[in-house]
Amino acid sequence: MQAGRMIRNATPDDVPVIHQMVRELAEYERALDEAKATQEQLCEALFGERPAAFAHIAETDEGDVAGFSLWFLNFSTWRGVHGIYLEDLYVRPEKRGGGHGKALLTELARICVARGYERLEWSVLDWNTPSINFYKSLGAKPQDEWTVYRLTDEALEELGAGA
Repeated sequence: MQAGRMIRNATPDDVPVIHQMVRELAEYERALDEAKATQEQLCEALFGERPAAFAHIAETDEGDVAGFSLWFLNFSTWRGVHGIYLEDLYVRPEKRGGGHGKALLTELARICVARGYERLEWSVLDWNTPSINFYKSLGAKPQDEWTVYRLTDEALEELGAGA
């Protein structure tokens, strides 16, 4: 932990601020209308009987919440071990440049190394040049040969119904 960049595990008391930052991130990504998760859903996913996701909070020395990461385990059949998929990494605009994003990613990399996970992966919008440059500065490499596909809403329902 470096001065000004404390990373800690999220607690149930953090759910309201995590929810707010999810909405801030969705607004930044020009998709606020798609951010439908409720605080109750986040609380269940993070702290329910069977947590499906995990979160870390970045705080300043003054105790202000600077940002968060929200992640879950994935599995590589090629490597035969788990990895971490970073769903969200967000640092509030007024706190950017203070090392909080790097500290959050460093914590996830530390978890990967400690647990024998061999991948830390995430997606970034192709227009988000500041984030792309930041990730590349850490040694992350784009997986340009892969395209993300997604089923949602009616298409998901139709396929799930066997249509």
